[in-house]
Amino acid sequence: MSSASTWLDLPDDHPFGLANLPYGVFSTNGTAPRVGVRIGDWVLDAGAVAQIGKDAVGVGDGPDLAVAWANPSLNPFLELGHQAWTIARDWLTEVFSEAVHEEAVRPHLIPLGEVTMHLPIAVADYVDFYASEHHATNVGKIFRPNSEPLTPNWKHLPIGYHGRSGTVVVSGTDVVRPSGQRKAPADPAPTFGPSRKLDIEAELGFVVGGSTTLGASVDVSLAAEQHLFGVVLLNDWSARDIQAWEYVPLGPFLGKSFGTSISAWVTPMAALEAARSALPTQDPLPLPYLRGAADAVFGLDIHVEVEWNGTVVSRPEYRDMYWAPAQMLAHLTVNGASIRSGDLFGSGTISGAARDSRGSFLELSWNGTEPVTMTDGSERSFLEDGDTVVLRAWAPGPAGSRIGLGEVGGRILPAR
Repeated sequence: MSSASTWLDLPDDHPFGLANLPYGVFSTNGTAPRVGVRIGDWVLDAGAVAQIGKDAVGVGDGPDLAVAWANPSLNPFLELGHQAWTIARDWLTEVFSEAVHEEAVRPHLIPLGEVTMHLPIAVADYVDFYASEHHATNVGKIFRPNSEPLTPNWKHLPIGYHGRSGTVVVSGTDVVRPSGQRKAPADPAPTFGPSRKLDIEAELGFVVGGSTTLGASVDVSLAAEQHLFGVVLLNDWSARDIQAWEYVPLGPFLGKSFGTSISAWVTPMAALEAARSALPTQDPLPLPYLRGAADAVFGLDIHVEVEWNGTVVSRPEYRDMYWAPAQMLAHLTVNGASIRSGDLFGSGTISGAARDSRGSFLELSWNGTEPVTMTDGSERSFLEDGDTVVLRAWAPGPAGSRIGLGEVGGRILPAR
């Protein structure tokens, strides 16, 4: 048995080892989509194995994982709550650790190349935040060159907008170039047509579990423990020319709502314990409802890579983000807005101080004035038809291991 303590033949440094165990939804050969757990380069048919081992979680008194995992989304499992998530993870760890389970489990391990991955959650509500000070400053300088880059409220609350849950798609789904109104500052009037400044935003998405009632809020000190189930990689495709014309005074709308891509695998927050990091100094001190202990209000040391047409053009660091996931969720609900299992909220673009850590092409090309050079010598400022973008990420795991967050990719198709 390797140092990963599993009976599977896994390299010790595999990013999807025993310390990871992300959840997704898969199908094979036309079978119904259901919940799977990735380990190494296999996918465990989780519901089938849970059916075999129901006694391991206590028939009648524990969560019925076999039923929850037989669904075409993670939502029923998310609704079971934090205690059930912990029971499930402990049980899965035991299943892969103890050789006594190998005979029963191995027939339900499917090679990764033989499965089709689906959207892991039925997205209930989708909110996107704006939590990077570097990104917000850069965008402010580009969009409002004669004003202060950060708006007066930015360091007092996590700014966000409500997106469109129905256009969240799984990695590998093509994205059609959006059309809309565009008006450059020098144009006498707006015109209509395909976006000329199609962009990406490299983000993390946080998957929420456990519902609350209308009128109740989520305490910042309990948000991560009770309601943050896991993390996906998220690409918030953005039409900057449409966005620039429409966003005053109510914010993003058609420039964002046409598509958001997420990774197929949801990395549990429990797999990211070793990746927790301190936030940058928050000055001024946030209002009391946004304050909490360091073990509740934390950042994440997650390393992201942005690949554009095969060229890695940026490596943003999530630890640079100003606002914590728990603060975003607490702010989202402080007015009494309820949450539902399957809610998804994005962190906003992950950007750092250096050019090669900027998480959007708007910033990388400085709105087209500083084109990005690809490996083949071509130059890009914004996305052209046929371009592909892939985001990848990893985080530190226990005992010097790496936790892989998989990837989220998409290709741009011409406007229709």
